[in-house]
Amino acid sequence: MPTATIYSEEELVQLLKLQSRDAFNYLYQHYAATLYGIITKVVYDEQTAQDVLQEVFVKIWNNIGQFDPAKGRIYTWMINISRNAAIDKLRSKGEIMKGKIHSGEDIVNNVQKGMKTEQSTDTIGLRKMVGELKPEYQTIVELAYFKGFTLDEISKKLEIPLGTVKTRMRHALKLLREHFS
Repeated sequence: MPTATIYSEEELVQLLKLQSRDAFNYLYQHYAATLYGIITKVVYDEQTAQDVLQEVFVKIWNNIGQFDPAKGRIYTWMINISRNAAIDKLRSKGEIMKGKIHSGEDIVNNVQKGMKTEQSTDTIGLRKMVGELKPEYQTIVELAYFKGFTLDEISKKLEIPLGTVKTRMRHALKLLREHFS
């Protein structure tokens, strides 16, 4: 029985930059479920979420040369690509105006095609860290990063000034960065 290949993050990035199909297959096998979970927290429709997942992996393949390990981990980079792609898809379809953003409660126990959606960011413990923030910071971070709201949409939803939302978000991110350090 052949042993499964395990790549370090540095090896994986290097192989992806060399356009290694084996490395890309490895990346897909190890991260598709998590990225799908990120996408389904923003996109309501299952077929659209699957389309976005495919688009995300194409973006990763085409843009891996732009990834800078000095700025962060590849996992974080891929999460941002996934979340942004999902939000872009909603905006392009006008779905935000139709209220198609998940509230969060309806997907906690949702299993789609064998991919558990609640795997996502808990791999790095982000949910727990966000849960330790003050409630006013926690709400803003959850709406922005877990549910895909823009700062302007958060301001309107919470009925607080946009400047207050920006200040709280900056402070929350500062606290989270300190926790990671």
